[in-house]
Amino acid sequence: MKEIVVVSGKGGTGKTSVVASLACLIEGKAMVDCDVDAANLSLVLSPRIIEEKEFTAGKKARIIQEKCTECGICRDMCRFDAISQDFIIDPFSCEGCGACFFFCPVSAVEFETGLAGRCYICDTPSGDPFVYAELFPGEENSGKLVAMVRTEGKERAERAGLSRILIDGPPGIGCPVISSITGTSLALIVTEPTASGIHDLERIVQLARHFEIPSAVIVNKSDINQTCTDSIEKYCLQNNIPLLGRLPYEKMISEAQRQGKAVVEYAPDLRVSKAIRDISERIISIYKE
Repeated sequence: MKEIVVVSGKGGTGKTSVVASLACLIEGKAMVDCDVDAANLSLVLSPRIIEEKEFTAGKKARIIQEKCTECGICRDMCRFDAISQDFIIDPFSCEGCGACFFFCPVSAVEFETGLAGRCYICDTPSGDPFVYAELFPGEENSGKLVAMVRTEGKERAERAGLSRILIDGPPGIGCPVISSITGTSLALIVTEPTASGIHDLERIVQLARHFEIPSAVIVNKSDINQTCTDSIEKYCLQNNIPLLGRLPYEKMISEAQRQGKAVVEYAPDLRVSKAIRDISERIISIYKE
């Protein structure tokens, strides 16, 4: 099973647009959106949800009113002002520290694992399996939800006899990214020719190397700053990182997104569409079945 994860050291580099186009061009694959905090690949793939699973994580306190003597110890112990005057806990303010649970003299506080999100298993119009998830606002353990999404995606791929998984990873280098890239076959890094883009490219490359994941780079909007593009190419050459392609700036990508389509599907004759097709062919040639 070859797992290709598309990542970026920062948000807004065009990562999901690249994944959506690759999804149109690469056959025999399952697709996974690991950006559980803001999953949006589904807006382009138009999936049909066939199964929904709950994700539980973290703990929240709840006061049992029948047992509560309103002594006030829990309110004194709470450092997050999560307990109201009538001794009701606000779930959005509660950080799950457990102080009220451990110090309540009459055991009137329950400390339970709560519903933190949902995972959606889908079919797409192309017939490819697709899995994504939604982490509820203010909830924690997004790395665990990413692991759940990847596990579901791999199971669906195995059932369908598919040899590839295309993963849309979250931005940055934090826990969700680590959960997205570990054990994958390739980290395909989308960057842009800006000072911050170069800096974040270096960070995600270091992260991939720490977990011994091979990397390759795509430069999006490569023609808006040739000096920075040259710097990225020099960095890739010095660090022995394949540069799979350069995508020119194209306003039509935004229009394709508004229509809910990938740019290679919406406008296949554009230069950027041809460049993405070249990249997909290189990926397929590297990871043949």
